[in-house]
Amino acid sequence: IWGGLIPAFAILNEITLWHQTVQTASGAQVADITLGNLVAAGALLGLITFLARNLPGVLELVVLQRLAMDSGNRNAIITISRYLITGVGLLAALDIIGIGWDQVQWLVAALGVGLGFGLQEIFANFVSGLILLLERPIRIGDTVTLGNLSGTVTRIHIRATTITDWDRKEIVVPNKTFITSSLINWTLSDPITRLVIPVGVGYDSDPVRVHAVLLAVAVAHPLVLKEPAPAVLFLKFGESALEFEVRVFVRELANRLPVTHELHNLILQALRANQVEIPFP
Repeated sequence: IWGGLIPAFAILNEITLWHQTVQTASGAQVADITLGNLVAAGALLGLITFLARNLPGVLELVVLQRLAMDSGNRNAIITISRYLITGVGLLAALDIIGIGWDQVQWLVAALGVGLGFGLQEIFANFVSGLILLLERPIRIGDTVTLGNLSGTVTRIHIRATTITDWDRKEIVVPNKTFITSSLINWTLSDPITRLVIPVGVGYDSDPVRVHAVLLAVAVAHPLVLKEPAPAVLFLKFGESALEFEVRVFVRELANRLPVTHELHNLILQALRANQVEIPFP
C-alpha cells in the first residue's frame, strides 16, 4: 500500500537546510543536512519516546517477573533502562542532523558548569536519584523513617521520591535528602524487628515471680518469634517501682502495633491475676 508513496519522500532530501563539515579518512568534507534528515530525526525521537514509555514495561512482563527478584530491583532496572533508551535515542537523533559528540562536548562541559553553579540542587537530586537506583538503600515498598517522617516508599523519580505515610498522605522528598541524612530502613534486608515493653511493679513484689509471669505472657503470644527468643530483664530500682523490660521479636513490621496492644492487655491481666501491683509514680 505504501510502496508507491515512500519514493515521494525522496524530495525531502533535495531541500538543504544547512551544511555540515565532517571529518573522514580522506579529510574534511562538506555534508548537506536536508529536510529529510530533520524529519528522520523527529521520527526517531518519536519512536524513542514510545519505546522509553513502553519497552521497560514489556521487559518487566516478559523477563523480570520470571526471575527471582524483588519489586525494588525490578523498578531500578526498569528506570535505568528508560534513561538509557532516552540517552541513546537522543544521541542518535542529534547525529542524524549532523550534531556529533565532538561538536557538543564543549556545550556539555559548559552546561555542566552551569548546573554546578545555577542548578546545583536539581543536579544533586538527579545524581542522588541515580545513586538510589544503583546502590538501592531504599526500594519501592520499603518502610522508612527519615527524621520525623515515617511511611512506605511508593515511587522513586529522577528528582524526588514519594513516601506515603500512615495517614495515606503522599510526601515528596528530594532525593538528596536520602543520601545526605540518616535514614532508617525497617525492611531493607530483614523485616524482623524488636519490641521493647517497659513494666514497673511495686517494691513489695517478688522479682523472680514477676520475671516468670512476664516471660510466660511473652512466650505464649502466637505472633512473638521463638527465635530470637523473648527475654525479660530486671533493669533497675526505679524511684517508685522495680523496672522490668519485656523484649520480643516480630516477623513483620505490620505486627508491631497489634502485638504491643495485645501484650499490654495480657501483661496487665497476668499481673492482676498474680496480685502484683503496678504502682503510681
